[in-house]
Amino acid sequence: MGVYNVHERVLPVPAAEAGALIDGLSGDADRLWPGRDWFPMLFDAPLGPGAAGGHGPVRYSVATYVPGQWVRFAFRGPRGFHGFHEYTVHPLGPDRTLLRHTLAMRARGPARFSWPLAFRPLHDACLEDSLDRAERACTGTVARPARWSPYVRLLRRLVG
Repeated sequence: MGVYNVHERVLPVPAAEAGALIDGLSGDADRLWPGRDWFPMLFDAPLGPGAAGGHGPVRYSVATYVPGQWVRFAFRGPRGFHGFHEYTVHPLGPDRTLLRHTLAMRARGPARFSWPLAFRPLHDACLEDSLDRAERACTGTVARPARWSPYVRLLRRLVG
């Protein structure tokens, strides 16, 4: 099963400011990943090619990193996840930037069921929370905060 999943937010800041959010991923001052409400993003080394880690049961390594512009993570788990997820920065003008998260993978074996039933709804909620964090970091507020669906709340209770 092919999976292509995109979440994005236009931020009223220069590309360098949005790019700094990517650069801070998994660091002490991470303003992008919603690690208080979700499993934290952790690596065995500073953000850069070859660093291995992930969040919760989702494991990956940094495949590509262009500071201030792009980071791509190659999946290492769960079983059946074959592909990547990434954050990218796209300048729209001097003071407008599109921050995008893309997940592209082939779901095989057990992931053909676990992705649509559990991982996708949790992933979508987590990524919207991440983009809320980005908006708050850049503007001090969030115009339309994401809300977890009843199904996401149920899954989170089941996961513990």
